[in-house]
Amino acid sequence: MPKFVLRLKAPRPRFAQTLTDAEREIMGRHAAYWRPYLQRGDMVAFGPVLTDEDSYGLAVVETDDEQALREFAAQDPVITTGTASFEVGRMLAGHVRAR
Repeated sequence: MPKFVLRLKAPRPRFAQTLTDAEREIMGRHAAYWRPYLQRGDMVAFGPVLTDEDSYGLAVVETDDEQALREFAAQDPVITTGTASFEVGRMLAGHVRAR
């Protein structure tokens, strides 16, 4: 099954480490929004990634319907509020452990 990587591009460096209360609320809605993908088992990995100098969000999703994934992502609260943006890529090859 095709795998897609979504990278959440934050509005500033170290976003995850410096959230305002309003941003924290939006990020909570963002996490809840993706719950259907988690519940179906389509979400391989999801969450913030912290580096020494920055942070970003990462999701890996298995799906046969790239268009539906992109449409769903476009309605994410982080997108509709203008808090962040997504970069979507399709993995050319990759291996995911058996469920």
